[in-house]
Amino acid sequence: MAAGCVAGEEALLDSEDPSWRTHPIDLNALVQPYLGAIVVGLAAVSALLLVMVLLLARRVGRVDGRLRGITRGEEGQSLEDVLGAHLEKVHGLGREVERLTARTGALETAGLRAFQRVGLVRYNPFEETGGNQSFALALLDAEGNGWVLSSLHARQGTRVYAKSIRGGRSDAALSEEESAAIRQASA
Repeated sequence: MAAGCVAGEEALLDSEDPSWRTHPIDLNALVQPYLGAIVVGLAAVSALLLVMVLLLARRVGRVDGRLRGITRGEEGQSLEDVLGAHLEKVHGLGREVERLTARTGALETAGLRAFQRVGLVRYNPFEETGGNQSFALALLDAEGNGWVLSSLHARQGTRVYAKSIRGGRSDAALSEEESAAIRQASA
């Protein structure tokens, strides 16, 4: 039995019995036949890692450019502060759009009642007067409501008449020129 061993047990590593030792492993002999392939493999992995580093550097540059675009050169502010300021502007613009939408609706409603259509016919009602100094002027809104104003010019003076129009029609009798002015405004 070897020194430092208990009967019935194997020799320990720290025992003085060299019988457990085998021949030393020659690593150089194991690696030598594959050394070229290992170098090529490591070079390929290194090249792949270099390409990945370049791609990542490019992506980081793009992200940095986008970040500078978002912050627009506001140095010293965090992205959270810049985005908060942008969101406040967006909310302010939303409120302004709502206000303008309400105002536009009111203007569109009022615009329906405003004179939008105009018809003017000039004529000479009397043979003895020269020129077309008399006229019929029709002013109508979007629904054809309004009035027609007629001016008759004669040597003795000028007379002006107004007639109301509802839906493109008048309750009073219309002259040929007044009807023409209403048709012109309705076109």
